[in-house]
Parts: sequence; C-alpha cells; structure tokens
Amino acid sequence: MTVRLYDSKTQSLRDFVPLVPGRVGIYVCGPTVQSSPHIGHLRSALVYDILRRWLDHGGNDVTFVRNVTDIDDKILAGVAESAEEWWALAYRVELEFTAGYTRLGILPPTYEPRATASVDRMQRLIAELIERGHAYAAADGTGDVYFDTASWPAYGELTRQNRDNMEAATDADPRGKRDPRDFALWKGAKEAEPASASWPSPWGDGRPGWHIECSAMSQRYLGDAFDIHGGGLDLRFPHHENELAQSTAAGLPFASYWVHNGLVNVAGQKMSKSLGNSVFASELLEAASPLAVRYLLGQAHYRSTLDYSPGGLAEAQAAVDRIAGFLDRAARRLADTRFASTGAIQVPDAFAEAMDDDLAVPQALAVLHDTVRAGNAALDAEDLGAAASAHGSVLAMVRVLGIDPGAPEWANSGDAASEQALAMLVGRLLADRSDARTEKDWATADRIRAELSAAGITIEDTPTGAHWSLES
Repeated sequence: MTVRLYDSKTQSLRDFVPLVPGRVGIYVCGPTVQSSPHIGHLRSALVYDILRRWLDHGGNDVTFVRNVTDIDDKILAGVAESAEEWWALAYRVELEFTAGYTRLGILPPTYEPRATASVDRMQRLIAELIERGHAYAAADGTGDVYFDTASWPAYGELTRQNRDNMEAATDADPRGKRDPRDFALWKGAKEAEPASASWPSPWGDGRPGWHIECSAMSQRYLGDAFDIHGGGLDLRFPHHENELAQSTAAGLPFASYWVHNGLVNVAGQKMSKSLGNSVFASELLEAASPLAVRYLLGQAHYRSTLDYSPGGLAEAQAAVDRIAGFLDRAARRLADTRFASTGAIQVPDAFAEAMDDDLAVPQALAVLHDTVRAGNAALDAEDLGAAASAHGSVLAMVRVLGIDPGAPEWANSGDAASEQALAMLVGRLLADRSDARTEKDWATADRIRAELSAAGITIEDTPTGAHWSLES
C-alpha cells in the first residue's frame, strides 16, 4: 500500500510520491531558541520523528533537516534587560531543546543548520526577489527590505486566504512598508540592538527576517525542490505562507507536500503564558519515564489536538509496562527452545495499513496491543510458536514507533541507582523465598510473595526460576 499524507496546501489526502524514487527530503521548522522547550515543541518533533521512521522502514533514504532559528526579535528581547549575550541565550536554550529531543528518543536530524550560518544565502535570495520585482528596499534609508505581497497573485494559496482580507504583517517595524501586509525579508540595524546581531548587506547593516531564513536553509540542504515541509499548525500563517510565496516568487519549485501537526491543550485549555498553564519539557520528563512521555505524546493522530493531563502519564506508563512485560516474558520463555530464533521481526499488515493511511498511529497502537494480548495468551497456553510470532511482530512495531523498551536510548532514562537498589532488594527476597520453598516452608514463601505484591511487584514462577516486574 502506498503511503498517503494529508497535504495542507491541497487540503486532501494524497499518495506520497517522492521526487526521486527511494529518496525523501524533509524540512521541518525547528525552534526559535528564545526560551525553554515546552510540551508542544516535544509533540511536534515527535510527529516528524515517527514520519521519518516510517518512511525509513519503507526502504527510503531520508534526508531530514530541522533548523534552529538562533537570531530573532524574541531572542534579542530576551536579553534586553540582562547581561547575557543574545548568542549565549540562543545556544543555552538550543542545548535544552537538544537534551529534550534526546531524552525522548528522537533521532538527530541529518542536518540541523543554524540561521546565522546561512545569512549569505538569505541575502542572495533577497537580491533575486528584488531583481524579479517581488521585493523592495525601504525608501527611508533604514535598510529594511520587504516582500511585495501585491506583486505575487498566488499569495495566500497555502491557507486559502484572499490578500484583501488579510491583516497587517506584524513581523517588523512598518516604517518603510508600501503596504501593511508586506513582510520583512531584511531588517535594518537599530541603535538599541547589539552590534553583534547585525551583518553587512547591500541594503545596509541588519539581520534577516524570520521567514527568509527557512527558505534559504531548505534550499541549501535539500535543493530547489524537495518532498515534505513540516511544522506545527500554528506556523501555517504567516510563516509557511510567507515561505511559500517568497520561494516560489524566486523561481523555486519548493515543497511538494505540506504536513502540519496539531497543537497541545492542557486540561482542555490552549497552552499560553497568559494562562500560566505551560508544561515545560523538563517538568514533563521528570514526571514520568521518557518512554512513557514518548508514548503519551505520540499516541494521538498527528493532526489532532492533543489534550494533556497528568493522569495521561500514568496510563501511558501502564501501556509501555504491558508491552515491556510481554517482551521480557516472551524472551525468557522462548530462550533455549527451538522457537528462540523464530518469529519474523516484521510489522503485521494491519499495522502497515494504519501507518500508510496518513500515519494513523491510534489504529497502529491498537494492532500493537492486540498482538501483545494474543502473545500473552499464547504463552499462557504454552503455544510457543504463536508466542514467537507475536514477539517478532511486537518488536517490529515498537521499533518503528520508537518505543522499544529494550532500545539503548532508554537504558539510562531512569534513576539507575534506585533501580539497582530495588533489584538487589527484590533479588534477596526472592532468594529467601526460593530457600523457603525448597524447605517446604510454605508460610514464609507465601508471606514474602504477599509482601512483594503489596509493594506493587508481580512474581512469575517459571521453569527457569522466579521473575519479577513492577505492576502497571
């Protein structure tokens, strides 16, 4: 089955056909690094990680580019009343984003360019737009350069808006605009801004506008035409609309497909600074295991609004514990049997059909949990052939979704010292219980099992000895 994706530009499901068979180029708008990452940033990054993994699973060579906007009005405002340099703030916050992505098991991009490293390309693109009659330098000598929206009849095509009904662009000082809807390509330097946040240009010292940054970086790393442009739903307008306009006005084919992920609400309300309900990445990743956080943020359909509540973390933890419990139980039971190397690591057809259908992760997860239940039932019935098949299928599915409990990225995700101490204490109690059973001291053996159960620890007696796990 061909992968189908919802293209925001055509507002329809489309068969995904790469420009070059077997090779996929994806550009995703990364963070503007002015403040710490929140749950919405994690959710967006995770959506495109899952898309990338699924395309890679299909045998494609994926080039994945996610930029870092490290020069912007918000970054300069963030240091206006402090002694910290703007570039120091940007780098410090960038490291926070990287740490959050890493803890969540998000694959690193093929390229992760910073905007400040591509200013020369931005200037060349601006010059091309001026030459084609789609941009102009302000006549007031400020050094500002604007995109002339009236010159481009297709402006508004991504979000299906009529230019006449658009509000004024608020991305720059309107001091030199011909029309309020024109947006900034280059921002002339201001006296109140640090000199280090300025580059020489044909129009005067200054810095790039936000929108031109992504057009230049996508062209640099993916070429004039590429397959997928992704980002949060909140970026469709004006950011992506402006990217599309300036890139195509400069003669670039640009993106074939536009993919947008839904936003995150907190307890039914839109997350915002004014409401004080922002959930930061560091807080979320301390509240539960990173594996559970990944499951929580990835379980809804990517285009839907994800409603976060703390109770959802417990449910996500229980879900990943069930998966981990089956994989561990099956691996132990199948070891040293003729079924140990059987069970193809291959996703079931129903899982593949769900993922091909616009990344229908909820339906894919239903297949995963059905397979876990069937695998446990097979183990209970001593049907080791069926158990081995389920084990292979579950492994394939969790690897595609990035939630394999045995993957190396989760090895140090918890409190290692606490886990080691718990394992030592439970191991000692199980040894005492084994001794009691050998001596037929059933009362002591039952008491130890009851104490462990009261502490939330499940004991499974197997031919190879007793094994324990934490209850979901």
